[in-house]
Amino acid sequence: MTKIDFENGRAEMVDRYIAHRGVRSALVLAAMRSVPRERFLPEDLREFAYEDAPLPIAEGQTISQPYIVAMMTEALELAGGEKVLEIGTGSGYAAAVLSGIAKDVYTVERIGQLAEKSAATLARLGYGNVHVLHGDGTRGWPDHAPYDAIIVAAGGPQVPESLKAQLKIGGRLVIPVGADRSLQELVRVTRVAEDEYATTELADVRFVPLVGAEGWIAHERRISDTPAPAPPCKSARAWRATQVSPGRCRRQ
Repeated sequence: MTKIDFENGRAEMVDRYIAHRGVRSALVLAAMRSVPRERFLPEDLREFAYEDAPLPIAEGQTISQPYIVAMMTEALELAGGEKVLEIGTGSGYAAAVLSGIAKDVYTVERIGQLAEKSAATLARLGYGNVHVLHGDGTRGWPDHAPYDAIIVAAGGPQVPESLKAQLKIGGRLVIPVGADRSLQELVRVTRVAEDEYATTELADVRFVPLVGAEGWIAHERRISDTPAPAPPCKSARAWRATQVSPGRCRRQ
């Protein structure tokens, strides 16, 4: 079996899919070049690690497209040394990227299996400034607030008030928001004063739903807006071949 050159693949990915598409922050580009995305994926999907696409991990969740991770991280306008809150740890990949810029990353994952696995992966790879909590991400992590920046890797019907309250004045919150669970507008919310926020629209995006007390409530989903389950993929390559947008087929 031919050995995959992940290091060169990562460098090519950053140049071709991230820098070439307009991400300019030297800090973000350096962080993206340093994090081994393949180590955050199931073994049978590692060959696809440096394609610019989301991939399935577990529990119906995905690891985000590299360009989206880079673009959202750049939108936080980090200068280095900040305290950042991430909502939706998933595989831990985006938290690892943030850890290369921020002083401390606090990340909340609602699915216990993912929280446990991502915490173990991050610890094994030496990301000691990332702290993982299993909990309701829509409530944030108030014990360590206020934060210089907050990033949310799931789409909610509105911006959770708890997250806005945990921002420092001058802090930025980047989150996908939309009335449709499958399509959102990525926005940056800046806290300009104690009770004043400014919002900037960034891009149209597709994220998994932000489930929780201040997001979508899982048990209230209506049959009419819950998509039918996708057919199972026969292999990792089959999953990749059918992947036009997240959720086109499911892993068995």
